[in-house]
Amino acid sequence: MPLIFFILIALAVSTGFLWTVQAMVFKGKWSYFIYFLALFLPFYITTLSVVFLATASPLLLGFFQIIKELTVLIAVAVFVFYQRKIFEYPIRLQSTDWLMMGFLGLAALYLFLPLGESSFLNKALYFKSMLIPGLVYFLGRNTTFDGIEIKRVFQIVFGIAIAAFLVNVLESFVLDAHLQQFTGYALYNHVINDIDTTGNFGLTWTFETPAVTKRLASFFSDPLEMASSVLMGFSAGLIWFLTSKKEGNWLYVVVMICSLGSLMFSASRAAFVAFFVMIFFLALVFGLYKLIAAGFLSLLAFVVYVLFFASDDFYFFVLDTLTFESTSSVGHVVEWVLALDSMVGNPLGIGLAMSGNSGSVSEELRVGGENQFLIYGVQLGWLGMILYILTLASGVILSLRVFYRTQNLMAARIAFVAAAVKVGLLLPLFTANAEMYTYVAWLTWWMVGYSVNEYSRINIQSIKTD
Repeated sequence: MPLIFFILIALAVSTGFLWTVQAMVFKGKWSYFIYFLALFLPFYITTLSVVFLATASPLLLGFFQIIKELTVLIAVAVFVFYQRKIFEYPIRLQSTDWLMMGFLGLAALYLFLPLGESSFLNKALYFKSMLIPGLVYFLGRNTTFDGIEIKRVFQIVFGIAIAAFLVNVLESFVLDAHLQQFTGYALYNHVINDIDTTGNFGLTWTFETPAVTKRLASFFSDPLEMASSVLMGFSAGLIWFLTSKKEGNWLYVVVMICSLGSLMFSASRAAFVAFFVMIFFLALVFGLYKLIAAGFLSLLAFVVYVLFFASDDFYFFVLDTLTFESTSSVGHVVEWVLALDSMVGNPLGIGLAMSGNSGSVSEELRVGGENQFLIYGVQLGWLGMILYILTLASGVILSLRVFYRTQNLMAARIAFVAAAVKVGLLLPLFTANAEMYTYVAWLTWWMVGYSVNEYSRINIQSIKTD
């Protein structure tokens, strides 16, 4: 059975990759890299697990590990190649561009500075994990899609949201087990990532609540990644629901319901609160006051459910979360204190690959690791953390300006999702190394880049009009 799954996955991934490469290289459609990433990244860890379970070949596994970065690098190379007069290419930098370049430039400097105890190889691998999202932003910054091409991106997002929920239903009501218990997830983690199994389901603690109930992840790497990713599905469904004719709205309602269902299956406290933060943010920014009422009623219904109808295990799970008495919540606080202590003692940082949960960070050297802002602060100092925060803030602000000012409906939809998800991810960023969630992180950086490109175009038109 693992061999059959491996063959199917290998055929699907290889076919998608080759189609994307030929479209980029021979047709100059370098921007089509985003289609492959949107389809492949949600299944990334599941793909690696099945490949290793079926073949036990680190060499073959290596190809599937690098294919996502390889796709981005080919897209960048093809972009440069097709710009016949690359040095005459118009450059109109916006605030987000400057901040992103400053952040990545600082990281590049720290790659070569003799800071920290990590090896140069681990530093280079960590820098790669920071650079690739920057390149995805750069490619989005230079992408110009027509309506049909943008619609394809959203169709993929919708499909992923619905498929994730259907797999959750399969896990919960048919298998009564995590999908990862059949894909070789534990073996892959043990042999490749040197992570031993923990918990009661033969996976890791992330896959269960303190009450020893399942936290499902569908085909994502873990419940936390799925919970963060479905925020994008919900916000995409919402904006299409609000901006489409009523007779076709049923699909977007389904997408939103599936996204909420997966959020519940994940039992992620941070993502659940992040969802309400995102809803209230969107409602306030866009004047959707009925949405505020709906969000308040949903929150009230949840409180009533917890107080009067929930099981004792779930009641105490919520109570311990709010009072920071659960082991998970205490663990977050401990990691934050360690990271802040390091930043106070080393305001310029202690070097790359010294914090976070990336595979290039050695466990014995790791300082902190469950707060994306503090992870960058530990490694790049206060300046690095501030640059990252300002890059996020600038991307959200410019995306909002595009949503308000553009006459292009598809660009407005992308800007809406970019702003909504980046704000919605703020809480997961406080409790996890969330930039490692490549599907939602990379796609939203591409959307931010696309929105900044539209913002630059709007400004140029305004200048010509004046």
